[in-house]
Parts: sequence; C-alpha cells; structure tokens
Amino acid sequence: MSLGKYKNIIFYITTIAFFSCLMYWFFIEGKTLEIGENIAIPKTTGSTMWENFTDSFMINLHHPLALLLAQIITIILVAKLFGWICVKLKQPSVIGEMIAGIVLGPSLFGLYFPELSAFIFPRESLPNLQFLSQIGLILFMYIVGMELDLSVLRKRAHDAVVISHASIIFPFALGVGLSYFIYKEFAPEGIQFSSFALFIAIAMSITAFPVLARIVQERNLHKTKIGTVVITCAAADDITAWCILAAVIAIVKAGSFSGSVFVILMAVLYVFIMIKAVRPFLHRIAESQKGKGFISKALVAVFFLILIISSYATEVIGIHALFGAFMAGAVMPENVKFRNLFIEKIEDVALVLLLPLFFVFTGLRTQIGLLNDPHLWKIGGFIILTAVTGKFVGSALTAKFLNLSWKDSLTIGALMNTRGLTELIVLNIGYDLGVLGPELFAMLVIMALFTTFMTGTCLDLINYIFKGGKSMTDDEKRDGNDAKYKVLLSFETPQSGSALLKLADNFTRKMNGNKSVTVMNIAPVDELHAFEIDDFEKEQFKNVIETSNELDLEITTLFKASTDVESDLTNITNKGNYDLLLIMLGKSMYEGSLLGRLLGFTTKIINPEKLLNTVKGKGNIFNNSPFDDFTLQILDKTNIPVGILVEKEFKTADRVFVPIFNLSDFYLLEYAKRLINNNNSQIIILDVAGQIRNNIEVKELIRSIEQVAPNHITLYNEKRIEKEFLNAQDLMLISSKSWKSLIDTKSLWLSDIPSTLIISNPQ
Repeated sequence: MSLGKYKNIIFYITTIAFFSCLMYWFFIEGKTLEIGENIAIPKTTGSTMWENFTDSFMINLHHPLALLLAQIITIILVAKLFGWICVKLKQPSVIGEMIAGIVLGPSLFGLYFPELSAFIFPRESLPNLQFLSQIGLILFMYIVGMELDLSVLRKRAHDAVVISHASIIFPFALGVGLSYFIYKEFAPEGIQFSSFALFIAIAMSITAFPVLARIVQERNLHKTKIGTVVITCAAADDITAWCILAAVIAIVKAGSFSGSVFVILMAVLYVFIMIKAVRPFLHRIAESQKGKGFISKALVAVFFLILIISSYATEVIGIHALFGAFMAGAVMPENVKFRNLFIEKIEDVALVLLLPLFFVFTGLRTQIGLLNDPHLWKIGGFIILTAVTGKFVGSALTAKFLNLSWKDSLTIGALMNTRGLTELIVLNIGYDLGVLGPELFAMLVIMALFTTFMTGTCLDLINYIFKGGKSMTDDEKRDGNDAKYKVLLSFETPQSGSALLKLADNFTRKMNGNKSVTVMNIAPVDELHAFEIDDFEKEQFKNVIETSNELDLEITTLFKASTDVESDLTNITNKGNYDLLLIMLGKSMYEGSLLGRLLGFTTKIINPEKLLNTVKGKGNIFNNSPFDDFTLQILDKTNIPVGILVEKEFKTADRVFVPIFNLSDFYLLEYAKRLINNNNSQIIILDVAGQIRNNIEVKELIRSIEQVAPNHITLYNEKRIEKEFLNAQDLMLISSKSWKSLIDTKSLWLSDIPSTLIISNPQ
C-alpha cells in the first residue's frame, strides 16, 4: 500500500500532537508567571464533589437566563394545552391561551402551589418576562396592522364605518357612565376622573379584530355579505379604537387634555409622516421585488428597522410603542402576497413563542382572589352587562337601522362584542399607567374572557333561532338530489384535486343528470389571513376548475377555513348524504424517518404480537398501519365508503386490476361495474384465494356484468402475476384490508401498479 493513501491520517495525527505539546509547554511555563501575583482560589461550599456539583447546579437553576427559559417552556406547554382544549370545544384557541395565563397566575397555580409558583415565577424575574412579552406584542400589533387591507376597507367602507363607529360610541358613552358610579370605590389614589373614565370607556369599546377574523373564517362566513361587512367593521373599529387609545394615553400621561395638546399634535405629525413618506418608500421597495417570490435579508432588516423606529417614536412621543407597531404594519405595501411573505417570517415566533408570555404575564397580575366579596362580583357582573349592552346591542341596532335582517344584525353584534387579546393589551396599558387598580383589573380581565367566550355560543343560538329557512339538505331533497349518485372529493393541493376529479369522472361520466360531484378544500385556519381567503380559494380551485372544463364535468366547489380539518371533513361527509368520499393517501408520521427505520428494525427482532398476547385488553400499539393518522381517523369516523387514491400520475382508469383476497372483498365488484358502465374500463379480476369459483352468488354477479358489457371483465385464477402485466394497468382497485396485507408482505405489486384506489367498506 502506498504512503499517499494514509497522508491525511498522518497529517491529522501529527498536527494534533504537535499543537497539543506546544499548548502543554505554554501551560507549564505559564505557572511561573503566577509567582508574586495574588491568585484567588475558588471557594467550594460543599465538602464532597457531589455537594459541590449540587450547589453549582442550584446556582445555575436560579440563573436569570435558565429561569426565563424554564418559564417559556412552562408557558408554551400550558398555553398550547388549553388552546387545544378550546379548539375541541369549538372556541378560538386564543381563549385557551388567555385562560392558561389566569391558571398560571396567583388565582390558581399560585394559590394551590405557592412554593412551586414562587420558584418558576419569582417576583424579581417578572421584569424580564414583561419586556420579552412586550416584544411579542410589538410583533403581534405589526401583524395586525398588516392584516388590515386598507384598499378593501376603502371599497367596503359605507355601511361598515357607520356600524363600526356606532359600535364604539355606544359602549364608550356607557363606559363613561359606568365610571361615574365606580370611580370613588375603584379609582387608584391620585387619578383624575377624566383619565379613569376615558380608560374604562375605551376598554368597553374594543373589538379584537384578529379573533373576530378567525371566527368568521372558521364559520365560513367570509364569502357572505355579512362576513365582508363584519370584517370591514372590525378593521375600521381597530383603526379608530387605536387612534382613540393613543389620544387617551396622551391625556392620561399629561394629566389633562390641555397638557396633552402637544403630544396629540406630534402624534398627528407622526401619522402624516408614516402615510406620506414611509408608505410610498415601502411601496417602491415592494415594486422592486415584484415576482421574486421571496424577501431578501436586507429588506427584512429595513422592515424591522422601520418597525422599531416607529415603535420607538410613539413611545417617546407618549402614545405607546404598540401604536407605532400597528402603524408600521398598516403602511406596509398593500400587495397581499408581499405582506404574507413577511407575515410568515415573524408570525410563528410572535404568536407561538412570545405572545403566550403576555397572557401569562397578564395572568400573574390578575388576582381573582381579591374579588372575595359578593358586592365585588355584582360590580363585575354590572361591568360585563355594560360591555355587552354597549357593543352587542349598539352594533346590532345600528345594523338593523341600515336595513340588515335581524339575523345578520344580531350576528354582527355578537361578533363585534368579541374582545379577546386586544382587550388584554388595553387593560395592561391601563394597569401600567396606574389608572386601573388590581381589583378592577381582575374584573375587566374576566369581562374580556367572558365576552370572547360567549361569541361562539351566541352565534350558535342566533343560527338556531333563525333556522326557519330551508337547509341545504332540504333543498337537495326537494330537487330530487337524493336519487343521484353523489361523490365528494376532498383535496389538499391543486394537483391532487385534479387527479381525484379525473377519478370521479371515470366513476360517473355517463350518468348525466343522475350524478353530483362536489369538490372540497378544507384549509387550516392558522395558515390564512382575513383578506387573503378569496385569493387563496381561487388559487386552490384553479387547476380543479380547468380540469372540470376539460372533462366537461359539472362540479360544486366547497371551501372551508377550519381549526379542526379532520372533524369538519367527517361532519360534512356524514351530513351530506354522499355515496363515496375520495381523498389522497397522506404520509405516515414515521415514513422515511430515522425513527421509522428504527421501529421497523426493532419489530423484526421483537415480535409485538407475542408481547401483546400476554397483555389483557391489548391494543394496536405496534400495529404498522398502512395509513397515516389523519386517514385512519377519516376511515373510523365516516359512515360512507372512502376511496383513498395512491396516485402515480393518474390520468384514466381504462385498465383496472381488482385482486380479490377473500369473500369480504366482493363489494369491490360494484365499483368495477361502475367503471365499466361509465368509462368502458377493462376489468381484470384476480381470484387470489380461489374463492370465486366456489361462490355461486359472486359468479352470478360477474356473469350479469358480462351480459351487459361483454369482453370488459376477465377472471384470472393464476397465483403469479408478471410485472409487465401490472405495469400495463392504469389502476388497482383494492379493499382497505387487502391493502394492509400487501403492505405487511411488502408485495411487489405496490411498486409495479401505476396508481391504486383503496376502498373501505363501512358495512
């Protein structure tokens, strides 16, 4: 062997050895430099190595950074848990995160686990938590500003602005009236009535635009006139309320209206500069990036710099940094795609990591235990009544005055009454300014939770009261649609939607008026923003509509924004009287991962069935399912047949291969018959288990198909199928049980068949 083969190893060893020796020499010689120096010897508190380690560990545990990281971990876990619970209860996840803040505060966690609460949230650590949560709020308000599409607001601002401003003036006036009755008892010492009344009034007047937009999306109201009006109302409400809040903060800080004149004038100048100078500058930047599909790091730096400068300017002026963040977002270029690109960069960090810190910081301030007197709870109830009357009733009556129906008017009232996170921001500003005391702060936090939580319930109640009109299923029955063969296909990507539509066409092509094909897309609501839904829907359905035109197939499109895609899909499927649901096969969470390969390896060594057979009430813990979790849930919860397409550039089902493994697979012949009747498909049936020739009923069924469509169905009894034969097929039609058998045996059919349709039998 040549020396050149080992030259890298020799060089590596020589280099390490030489420099190690050199450093050792420096350390030895460096000892002599300590002579005459006063060297401090580290003190150890323990007598043993273990005690020294534990002492050091406890010091590290209480280090401010370690404590902050522990707080963040605790907050995110608890916030996500309560958010998930609220989603399951059909409530916005933000309610759960707000409740999580209360739970982690002194009202519950601090009350029942005071030592643990003091360890995780010591008083000296709260300033760090507050400043980090303020950064989260600044980013959040920046996103809120960007989600307000001012061009849409201008187009739809007629009735919406009237309703919006009425929904502010009603509760604002009631808030001032409420302040008159509670000022003596609840105003902190030294706070003027005007400051106190203005803050209570603005707290009564707030609508949470982000929460409202999410509810509108979840309930599929965004495409209706009422949805358009209420989102525009909320947007106008948000802008107006934040401008009023800025003025209120200026007045409170100055102590009187006359003292705040210069602050308000500077705020007006700031807004003028943002609209007339900063906004055109950002628009030119956006134009230069048109068509690139990404934002460079240099531009991200520019946008963040403008955000920080804007927030700094409003904080220094005296109208709070959050107003600056809101304005920085509002003057962003109006191009929806451009805004969304930037929102995607900051939304996850702001909403998932930093915003829950604000909820918990609010919870740590909220001391519900202070409300220990029935009188205080009566005052709290009176505050909630005032808030609901002002916002709900004010918005609803104004909408009715503008000739909207009672149902739409009450729906607007219920949605505008949503306060959510925006209310908590206002309350915290009031608390920081010393305008709100601890007792009143706790009452107003409860009011924010109550008015947000009641929105969904009120909408359900309104729909129940005004359900006199015919429902979709009633209309369908009246039109005779129940006699039709109804196919529902649910797709995730435009490409998969086109493939499923081609398959649906193969099943129904010659049925003319006796068929109904509904194409559905359910999008996770967290991935959408209020004003981009129409564009998103058009983009999703563009390929599908083009494919339907090519096929000359009439379709019904159905789009829904959802917080729980799985539940909504199964509910729509079960309530729609469909005959077949078509979906794409999703990917298993373990597929292709190191964990998946590891699980596969270990289950070969240890037989899980033997282990499970020894356990009473065994489950499917080690069951290597051929389906992903989402597909499994759909199969489990739907009560109609489900067709799951494993697509490999599917175009048509002219040649279809149907393997029959046992008697329970014979329902597949009904689908084969549909393909023959509607697509003139050539069907090859493989009698894998040799059970067809022994079953008279099945043989009669095949014979009846042959009589109607001779030469379209062929029965094979051969055990061995050539690869060339499989490659020549367009589609394999197989039962869900037999598909699992193929997966378990790692059959070559899986790779040789171009596409596969797995059909479940709910019977």
